[in-house]
Amino acid sequence: MKLDLEKILKELKPYRERKAQIDPQHCALLAIDMQNYFYRIAQPVLKNILRVMQTCRPQKIPVIFTQHGHTDPDSDGGILGEWWGELIVGGTEDWKFLPEMKIEPNDTTIAKKRYSAFFGTDLDKILRSRGIQDLIISGVMTNLCCETTARDAFMKDYRVFFLIDGTATRKSELHLATLKNLGFGFAYLLTCDELIQMLKASS
Repeated sequence: MKLDLEKILKELKPYRERKAQIDPQHCALLAIDMQNYFYRIAQPVLKNILRVMQTCRPQKIPVIFTQHGHTDPDSDGGILGEWWGELIVGGTEDWKFLPEMKIEPNDTTIAKKRYSAFFGTDLDKILRSRGIQDLIISGVMTNLCCETTARDAFMKDYRVFFLIDGTATRKSELHLATLKNLGFGFAYLLTCDELIQMLKASS
């Protein structure tokens, strides 16, 4: 995916009219599926996500990683396995996090088997136990796991802040289509620079 931020922002202008201020005391950063399997897809946004993490951690904003993987795709893959044919198997090199994703002691890792980070996991319980109201979404893929998680978060009454240049997928048109859909009805769309400035201004 080629990330032409200037062009994307121009296309997204009508979908970025809603504004909200993130509450650093009640927000968390979700880094979705930053694993070796998605190495090529993640490259255009990897540095941006790392910058966001470097801003969040000193402010004690929780950083939560999701890690997609299956024990036995034939038994726990469900319709996902039928759809794609190939799934990420837990414990393999593809399943491991990208080398740049340095998991720190205070970070949280959520294992998942479906697109949504909420489906079949303790994510909602973890967020509510920490008083989280605002959820920042980054990672891959924009139109699959990131979008499904964003929609589920909205339906669970979290305010969703979706990173325009902190999410990526295989094709630019899929990325843009998802951003438009989310901006229309589910999420506040921010660039990583905008988010970082907002968090620093609130600290």
